[in-house]
Amino acid sequence: MGSLHTQLTKPSFARWWRQVLFVPLLHSRWINTETIQMLTAKVTQAELGHRGEVFLVIENHLPISSAYYSSGHDRAIELFSRCRVWDTEENTGVLIYVNVCEHYLHIVADRGISSHVSPTVWQAMSDKAVAGIANQKTAESLTELLDEVGQLLRQYYHLEDDPAGNELSDTVLFIK
Repeated sequence: MGSLHTQLTKPSFARWWRQVLFVPLLHSRWINTETIQMLTAKVTQAELGHRGEVFLVIENHLPISSAYYSSGHDRAIELFSRCRVWDTEENTGVLIYVNVCEHYLHIVADRGISSHVSPTVWQAMSDKAVAGIANQKTAESLTELLDEVGQLLRQYYHLEDDPAGNELSDTVLFIK
């Protein structure tokens, strides 16, 4: 959590089958246009007052073609790279990855902010959000998590006015 360390993922037929059998209508009813808009507004709010960037990805399930070999952790790292969250001026990008099928949440923080925040802090934030998600409070838990990430970034990268503006889109990336 919070670092880009390499983690070996064991191949898993069980993980692959979960992705194949995943039915979005049963498990992701909470994801609708209003929720995506609300979370996007929350990302924008979480980015106020600091030089960091927050990027939220919600994915229904892992890509079937890679689910046997790749975990949610692997996918979070892949999306951190693919969405160029690492490519901020001060290396202060934070990706929050949610996998609905796996009931999984992972935070990937770039090296700038990771030099200030220990992996245990990121893990505690993730664990709290996952507990809320398990209690059917997904949108509320993600809202609280975005607030916490914004507060951390303000603590280490405070800025009254951001002349550079947004380096990454605030729009929630929802991968069906």
